[in-house]
This record gives sequence, structure tokens and C-alpha cells, in this order.
Amino acid sequence: MSEIQYYTPGDIPPEVLAYDQKLDQLGIGKAGKIGALVLRLENDVQRNKTIITDQYSRVPLFTQRALYLEESLPSMAYVFIISPSGGILQGDRYRMDITVTNNACAHITTQGATRIYRMEKNFATQMVNVSVDEGCYFEFIPDQIIPYRDSRFYQTLNFKVHENATSVYSEMVVPGRVASGESFEYDICYLKAVARDYLDNLRFIDIAILEPKKRNLSSMGILGNYTVVGSVYVLAQRRYVRVLNDEINTRLKGSDSIVGGSSILPGSSGIVVRMLGYLAGDIRNATFEVLKIVRKHVLNANFSGLRKG
Repeated sequence: MSEIQYYTPGDIPPEVLAYDQKLDQLGIGKAGKIGALVLRLENDVQRNKTIITDQYSRVPLFTQRALYLEESLPSMAYVFIISPSGGILQGDRYRMDITVTNNACAHITTQGATRIYRMEKNFATQMVNVSVDEGCYFEFIPDQIIPYRDSRFYQTLNFKVHENATSVYSEMVVPGRVASGESFEYDICYLKAVARDYLDNLRFIDIAILEPKKRNLSSMGILGNYTVVGSVYVLAQRRYVRVLNDEINTRLKGSDSIVGGSSILPGSSGIVVRMLGYLAGDIRNATFEVLKIVRKHVLNANFSGLRKG
């Protein structure tokens, strides 16, 4: 396998491959076009903290040291993913491999939004592989994806979560640089999430294909009058699933700023939450409310939120 193949998803859909033109400038796979991040998080029994035991990064992906920000969970490691480049360009290929093991408790987020810049040729991809071992608790809550005018982006998430572990992942897509007069002017934003257990049994597959130039996303049954879409996937032990689903639905129904609801995944292996709103901040706040509910039932702890400069 070549280096570029290692960093490129093997299942790029035809809707994205339609933009597979050769780049005239800095080519695919050149320095700065491949971003890599490898993280391994484990619980340190002596320190009673989750720590990073293995870390490798290749700019434009980077992480700082683990922080401990939660008073109710002093052992939880907070890790921020940073991209010094400021955004994803045409021909970029990003790959993240994250392992959470040995009863680790961790929260990963991004320093800011994921900006997908305008593209004249080709497309960009991001592959995220996550493994969550038995007894671990893991949250991956990145900031919003902002697809600029004429951008093409494919993201594939591969989660392997033990049936006796908990994993929470969220994603949010905004219509573009609204303040600059751009709204739903990107070519394609294709998001795929797949989760399996440790016996390789499928837990769910979820795909969102957003092509606003080919299909009116404001149509009834898609986004309607809303502009921001958010999803949260919660994989947890079966004994938590029904109470989490009921409480999340109750909380979302009481919201004045968004519409949304949650559903139980096949086999009662978790829940999926869908949300629509007008502002990224409203979807983010609703996601934080979901985190509060999950932490309360699974960890008997609170979530105080995040403040980013």
C-alpha cells in the first residue's frame, strides 16, 4: 500500500469521485497535503488520570497535551485537535486513529470549526478511526463543519466500541460562510459513519449526502426552513439506552431554538439524535444538553461545557 492510499478512504463514493481531477499545483500526497494524527489514551492508575500514552501527528493535524478541566471528573482528559493551516484544501487527505483503552475517560474536541475551502479541482477527505475498549468512556465533540463555496468533502468515521463501553460523537454542518453571503453554495458534503462492536457486529451505518446545487435542501422533508443540521451518536450499554432516549427526547421537545429528537438504534445498542436549527450555537448547546444527560446516567457526573477563545 502506498502512502497516499493509507491516508485515503478506500470507499470514496461515486458522487465524490466525480470531482477526481488531477491538481495542477501542489499535488495530492505532497508535504502539507496529508494530515495524520495517532492518539492512544489510557487510565494511569497511580495518578488516577487518563493520559496520552502514544501520540503522533503530521501537520496540518496536531494536538496539545491533555488538560483536566472538569471538576466533577478530575480524571477525564480533554484533548484539543489543532490545524495550523486554518482549513482543508483541495486534494487534502486527513487520517486520525484514536484508541481509548484501560478504563480511560476522555473528551476530544477541535480548537475551532473545520473549514472546507473553495476547490477548483479534486476534493478533500478525512478518515477517522476510533476504538473504545471495555470499561472506557469517550466523547468526541468537534466544532461545526463550514463548507465554503464550491467545496467538495468526504468524511468517513469508523467506530469500534465495546458493548460495555460508552462513546458519544457529534457532528454539525452549517450552510457556509453566511456572513460573506455564502449559503448552500458548496458542491458536496458527504458524511458517513459506521460503528461495530468488538466482535465486528454492525451497530449502525449512517450516511448524509448534501449536494445543494443538485437538490434544494430547503425542501420539505430535508431541512425545510432550517439551515444548520446536527447529529449525535451515543453507543452505550443496553441498560442505559431507553432512559437516555426518553430523557433526551423530553429535553429536546422543551427547546425553543431547535427541533429534534432521538431514536433507539437496532439491537438497543445506542441512540441517534437529529437536530435542526438556525444557529450553530443553538445546536451546540443542545449537543451539550445531550452530554449532560449521558454523563449523569453513565458516570454520575456533570458536564460544565467548553469555553474556547
